[in-house]
Amino acid sequence: MTNLRTELIDLNFLGYPLAIAAYLLDDGHEAALVEVGPTSTAETLLQEVQARGVPLQRVRHLIVTHIHLDHAGALGWLLQRLPNATAYVHPVGAPHLVDPSRLIASASRLYGEMMERLWGEVVPVPQERLQIVRDGDRLTVAGRTLLAIDTPGHARHHHVYLDEATGILFAGDIAGVRMPGTTYVRPPTPPPELDVEAWQQSLAKLRSLPIRQLALTHFGLYEDVARHLDELETRLLDWAQFTRALIEQGVSDAELIQQLRDYGNEEMRTQNVNPSSYDLGAGYELIALGYARYWRKKLGLA
Repeated sequence: MTNLRTELIDLNFLGYPLAIAAYLLDDGHEAALVEVGPTSTAETLLQEVQARGVPLQRVRHLIVTHIHLDHAGALGWLLQRLPNATAYVHPVGAPHLVDPSRLIASASRLYGEMMERLWGEVVPVPQERLQIVRDGDRLTVAGRTLLAIDTPGHARHHHVYLDEATGILFAGDIAGVRMPGTTYVRPPTPPPELDVEAWQQSLAKLRSLPIRQLALTHFGLYEDVARHLDELETRLLDWAQFTRALIEQGVSDAELIQQLRDYGNEEMRTQNVNPSSYDLGAGYELIALGYARYWRKKLGLA
């Protein structure tokens, strides 16, 4: 019988544990990675794959939930190092991997001079090594079948992947950010594509799936699926109303960020959770700016 492995790899982003995960799938004949992180952690990823007894020539599939740089930034660089690998991506995201100029420009507006340190070089993905995945497609990789489900809300180019044999859901960012040893779930809502209503619809899709474990990119594996998703949706909506009231009052972005930080941190303190442990996965600045853009557009204030 084929020995199927699913292993979490901590990419040690900026030297910190528990920030960005990749997942190694292996059956002894071929291997796949679900999420690849940024180029700044790509060497770590390859070292960890090999440390688990998987030669690089066995890695044939690079699957990303969406094209944000903390999930997919290393794809082009990795394809140069992994000659047998194919990249898999949502149709909306595919053109921005082949020509990442708009992706880089958008990220540069958010991260400025920190771009290189955070993400490293963003290498274009060759069109011929890119496979577009559509809603409902099934990928046969590393001895198992992954079902792709379109899940917008965090981004329009977002899929989750359900391993139909194990019930593990590789959830990207649509299932939120959570640290090991806690139950607290934070919604990552960066600009420019936050859509609260679409996010709720995506969560409804997740609830209809036979999920046994959530595999979060930020960070780890969790089995309390229904409770986790309920808490995420509650907080997504609560923070939406909190930020809406401030936007309608005309507060500055800086004030919005500070008030959301105070609000969220107080919430976390009541649960004895360290707020800073969540900031690499979903910092308040981008969360607040995502809500601000969403509400200004929705309310005609943009």
